Amino acid sequence: MLVTNPPTFLLASHEPALLADLEPVLVAAGGRVEVVLSAESALKAMNAHHAPALAVLDDKLPGVPIGQLLASVLADPAGKRFPIVLITSSVTREWADRLHEGVIDDIILRSTEPSYWRLRFDLVLSTHRIAQDLESLRDAATANAQLDRLTGVYNREALLAILFRETDRVQRLKNALCILLFDIDDFGHWNSRLGAEACDELLRQIVVRTARLLRSYDALGRLGKDEFLIVLPGCGMNNALMLAERLRLDVFSLPFRVGRESVRLSACFGLANSLGRSPVVVLREAEQALVLARQMGPETIQCFADSLPPSPPPVTFLSPSSGDELLAW
Repeated sequence: MLVTNPPTFLLASHEPALLADLEPVLVAAGGRVEVVLSAESALKAMNAHHAPALAVLDDKLPGVPIGQLLASVLADPAGKRFPIVLITSSVTREWADRLHEGVIDDIILRSTEPSYWRLRFDLVLSTHRIAQDLESLRDAATANAQLDRLTGVYNREALLAILFRETDRVQRLKNALCILLFDIDDFGHWNSRLGAEACDELLRQIVVRTARLLRSYDALGRLGKDEFLIVLPGCGMNNALMLAERLRLDVFSLPFRVGRESVRLSACFGLANSLGRSPVVVLREAEQALVLARQMGPETIQCFADSLPPSPPPVTFLSPSSGDELLAW
């Protein structure tokens, strides 16, 4: 059976009577209570790596003023990670403003009956959990909006955003940047012969094989039905050409298995060098190189660069002698 440790509730006050009233209430709320007697000790506990699940602060806490204490907590690079409840004798304009701004999560008057405190603590904790869940859902939705639903790689909009960001980096730091565009030869034929579901599986397998060859900071995305783009930060044209050769060898020279079928695919590749220019221009150059590669025949690699030597003629790769009967046309 999995045993979880109870959450830690920080109780910061120097008044024995208030501590005696509040501590049992926090224990009843399911927490382990850590009592501190000064503002400095409270700040240390709240900025610790294992922050409390709830902080209850007495505004009469000795040491630095509570307003300064709250400002120090908000200055933490990790941000405000837990709810804060303030115990005070009266609700001043300052505390009302802090509550409205979300600096504190609740204000409880010192004269409140202890039986009512438990309800307020439970409400604050519940509201904080709901806010965290909503933030997680929002982050997940943002991430999903950047991904292609079929293959799980970046979609066109996310790729363009990445390309613009990397171009800014090239302009500032004078780094290298290339893009590599490729699409599957005669994919429409395979779609009509194998069906959409089988071809979707082929695309997923292509993505898996391709991703294995990339660095952690390269970006792979799907631009169209069977067209993919790789953004290669810090990569010059010669290295981009070497990657295209590896893709031709390691991704497309071996057959793909779809159900009981073994399918031999090929692709054409178009490359372009950023040189800090507009991503729209560079992407257009890669598309033009890809068009020329298609015209030259399957498995052609073409770069948009007049100064580079012409690409070698297409190489025909034979499948391993695995006994598989490859589909062909």
